Amino acid sequence: MKIGDLARAAGSSSETVRYYERIGLLPRPERTGSNYRDYAARDVERLAFIRHARSLGFELEDIRSLLTLAEQPDGDCGQVDAIATRHLTSVEDKIARLERLREELTLMLRQCRGGQVSTCRIMGAMSDHSHCGASHPAIQA
Repeated sequence: MKIGDLARAAGSSSETVRYYERIGLLPRPERTGSNYRDYAARDVERLAFIRHARSLGFELEDIRSLLTLAEQPDGDCGQVDAIATRHLTSVEDKIARLERLREELTLMLRQCRGGQVSTCRIMGAMSDHSHCGASHPAIQA
C-alpha cells in the first residue's frame, strides 16, 4: 500500500508517517519500481500502536523502547511495566500541578472586584508572585 493508504488506515497523515520514518519509529519501507513507498499490514499495526501510545501521552523515546520490547514477544514484561509506571507517575505529577494552578486561578478570580486595570487584583498577582496564594511554585526565567 502507498503512504496515503497507510496513513488513512491508521488515522494519521502522510507527513506524520514520513516523520516517524525519519526518526526511526517506522522502518523505511521497500520501494516499488516507480519509487513509491510500499507498506504492509504490519506497518499499519505499528503506526496504530505509535498513534495510540502518543494519545496516551507517552514520549517518543518511551514508544521507541516499547516497540523494541514488542519485538521480543517471549521476553519479560517488567520493562514495559516500568515504562508505564514511570509515565503514570509523570501524569499524576502534571495533574497535581494543574490542580494547584486551578486553585490559584480560582483565588485570583474571586479577588477580582472589577474597576480599573491599574488596581486589578489579577494583574497585581500576575506582576508580583507574592500577591498569589503561593499554592503554586514561582516559575524562574
